[in-house]
Amino acid sequence: MAHGSGGKATSELISSIFARYFDNPVLAKMEDAAVVPGAARIAMTTDSFVVTPLFFAGGDIGRLAVCGTVNDLAMSGATPMYLTCGFILEEGVEIAVLERIVFSMAETAREAGVLIVAGDTKVIEGKGGLYINTAGVGFLPEGGFAVSSAFCEEGDVILLSGTLGDHHAAILSARMGITNTIMSDCAPLHGMVSALLQNNVRVKAMRDVTRGGLATILHEFAAASNKCLRLEEDQIPVTDQVRGLCGILGLDPLYMGNEGKMVAVVAGEDAALALCCLQKSAYGKAAAIIGEVIRGEEGTLLLHTQTGGVRVLTELYGEGLPRIC
Repeated sequence: MAHGSGGKATSELISSIFARYFDNPVLAKMEDAAVVPGAARIAMTTDSFVVTPLFFAGGDIGRLAVCGTVNDLAMSGATPMYLTCGFILEEGVEIAVLERIVFSMAETAREAGVLIVAGDTKVIEGKGGLYINTAGVGFLPEGGFAVSSAFCEEGDVILLSGTLGDHHAAILSARMGITNTIMSDCAPLHGMVSALLQNNVRVKAMRDVTRGGLATILHEFAAASNKCLRLEEDQIPVTDQVRGLCGILGLDPLYMGNEGKMVAVVAGEDAALALCCLQKSAYGKAAAIIGEVIRGEEGTLLLHTQTGGVRVLTELYGEGLPRIC
């Protein structure tokens, strides 16, 4: 508890862990607020991460926190630039565990090209838990570029950057003690977004596929744009292991959480170029065209099934266990 008192123990924790790994000229000033170069238009976001377990196949809560914030910024078309992080530490969390998480955050921030410029630490009574809150700032390009779920139009094409359900399945497997080789997809997506924009792909809407899953997000797109979206079930990528786990546990990959996948709606004429951009990106090799915006009942999301039927997809109802962020 002394580490949360604001005294010598707090200073030692900051200098030995946070300043050591997050070191950069802005943070090194250790002021109450970071002063950074700006832009005419910025994107801002905030998120909190409460995942259990803290470490899982393919990542940990630290990598998750950076990727989640970076991806939210990237989905607005912004270039992620700066992050802040607040740590809520329960009494009893091991310093070695904290250091491992902070190191992971620092490595992921470097991969994503962002600086962690400010932070805060609080210690509370508890049983050794650890929670992270982040805020992020990104710069938007000149020229008024904008994406919105309301911009979807008939003839547009829907792309997914990779396989569904990997993160959800990895977390659930860890919690239930299920042995498999499923890895979380936790990854920063700014590179593939940048590739789309640099190649002048006419992106109408995009979103990282996290809580609620693909179906919930695309249902929101349909409602916001007042259009009908149709997915092709046999074109949606899911690994055999995740599909098998879903079969055992009664899960649907369309509603499972991910932390390294994005969905994009682009002009139909740009679909092939967009797919090439995604597949050439570090985390987009399994990208696929999975559907289109069609003439039909407004505000609906349809799934053309492998058996030739049509299923109406709604948003997720109830609790999408496990909670992943």
